[in-house]
Amino acid sequence: MRNLLLLLLVWTVATVNGQTNSLNLIPEPVNVEPADGFYSLTPASSVTYNMPNAEHVANMLTAKINTPTGFNLEAKKGTGGTIQFNINSKEDKTLGDEGYTLNVNPKGIVVAANKPAGLFYGMQTLLQLFPKEIESKVKTAGDWNVPSVSITDYPRFAWRGLMLDVSRNFFTKKQVEEYIDQMARFKYNTFHWHLTDDNGWRIEIKSLPKLTEVGAWRVKREGHFGDREAPKPGEKATVGGYYTQDDIREIIQYAKERYVTIIPEIDVPGHSMAAIASYPELCCTQDTSVKVNPGSNFAKWNDDGTFQMFVDNTLDPSNEKVYEFLDKVFTEVAALFPNQYIHVGGDECYKGYWEKDPGCQALMKKLHITHVEKLQGYFMNRVEKILESKGKRLLGWDEILEGGITPNATVMSWRGMKGGIEAAKMKHEVVMTPTTYAYLDYCQGDPTVDPPIYANLRVSKAYSFEPVPDGVDPKYILGGQGNLWTEQTPTFRYVDYMTYPRAWALSEVFWSPKSAKNWNNFASRMENQFSRADVEEINYSKAVYDAEITTKKENGKLMLVMSTEIPNLVIYYTIDDTMPDNFCPKYTGPVELPDGPITLRAITYRDGHPIGHLITLKRDQLEARAGK
Repeated sequence: MRNLLLLLLVWTVATVNGQTNSLNLIPEPVNVEPADGFYSLTPASSVTYNMPNAEHVANMLTAKINTPTGFNLEAKKGTGGTIQFNINSKEDKTLGDEGYTLNVNPKGIVVAANKPAGLFYGMQTLLQLFPKEIESKVKTAGDWNVPSVSITDYPRFAWRGLMLDVSRNFFTKKQVEEYIDQMARFKYNTFHWHLTDDNGWRIEIKSLPKLTEVGAWRVKREGHFGDREAPKPGEKATVGGYYTQDDIREIIQYAKERYVTIIPEIDVPGHSMAAIASYPELCCTQDTSVKVNPGSNFAKWNDDGTFQMFVDNTLDPSNEKVYEFLDKVFTEVAALFPNQYIHVGGDECYKGYWEKDPGCQALMKKLHITHVEKLQGYFMNRVEKILESKGKRLLGWDEILEGGITPNATVMSWRGMKGGIEAAKMKHEVVMTPTTYAYLDYCQGDPTVDPPIYANLRVSKAYSFEPVPDGVDPKYILGGQGNLWTEQTPTFRYVDYMTYPRAWALSEVFWSPKSAKNWNNFASRMENQFSRADVEEINYSKAVYDAEITTKKENGKLMLVMSTEIPNLVIYYTIDDTMPDNFCPKYTGPVELPDGPITLRAITYRDGHPIGHLITLKRDQLEARAGK
């Protein structure tokens, strides 16, 4: 009897803290109270909405469920449906603008919220309660049962973002809409759209037609980005694309219908090679041979983070024509995008050409500044005035702190948390998006399996992200964001692979209570989401199943240390040039590796079956890992 009471207590505590595996919801709601029974969706079910502004969400639900079920449900005005979407007649202050309540019992389902956005997020939770077959794109046989439950839910942060870089590789309007649709399902509300860079200008600016006539196209190249051959004289640029202003209006409307705000980024003063290829007079060198970069190497990076550009990709801060150019660009961008922010980049601006330019030196003398870094502050303040004249606010990467910015600027902290901490203490609003937790272009598994890039980010590391650092006033932390740069992401299928499951992990970081965070619990729900993604044909990485392999030196010996991200996996390995299976040595703790030209082969198993990738590391690779 005492054991039974103990089990009930554990279950109750888990429920109160939102830690119930059985429902497999991502992100974890604030409060979940399961109950007995279930509601069964049938052709006789009915969907109603109580207010006109709730109709849109009700229609979205019927559109989603009619295809896999084969039903023909229609949302109607009223309050008598077996599935109801209700705007609260009296505001529930706990829920805010994006929170909701969801109540399911055998008689029906009620989603209630203060605002339509809350109904939308309640609908997304409801869809996750259906069997995975609800994600099917064709009619599917099944029992459409929804477990009884009472949920109260609302977000921790107002800014819950993902960034997609479409400059390095162009993605179509339809693909961008698909990306927005997926992120909205996990309660993201901000889409940061990186539209311009060295490798392509992707937004139509009607007053500056060369930006898309020239800047949107590069020569065809294959192979690893950064190692490709530079453009040859006279070679035609045929790879690329851009969004017309009509395309952008349609994408903005699509996002609005999913309660997603789009933040456009026009990256200046650095990362401007596509603009300079179009209008060479914008840079200090005025080099007419500059082309849109196809992925060739154009910079030397040093170990201390400094770098030297081989090609001038930076706008000239001393040239008034640059500000006339930017005024034209931002006039059209501001007219397209209704949100308050325009992101202006500000990152990785090489100032070597500024140091040698007579115009920049004369400007520094006029401004009584001795350090070239201050010119970026001057440039950014000029840009901010242009944006303010359009009714917009400046948003930039944390480099905008260098050289001084006005108090109205908002900072995205990407070089770790330091810039965000500094900005918040200066009373700037901050979006936390540090490389160490939020860069979705980083390698997800072992770099001998996944295509390697310069850093790694496991999904468990992303899940451990805490956007509010100790000692910082939380009111200045708007929230957080995951960023997908696409140098190594050439297809949209691979965009999904790099985004998920790490974006699922970050969605919980940005939405759910800090106290609800539990990696093992999330890992179980993540695996359930894998099966749902399979039905929907959404790509994702399974690197979470792979062994993590490190080495260390101990008393002159090379020691092998392995682990797994998720529980209930077993690692089997060999060092005798045979293929490992579950009859080979099982890893139980650090192993002293013998001398000689050995090769480690390791694979994970679950329940007697292989589940992870085979990882193969030669002696020199193992030795190299001990030095990290």
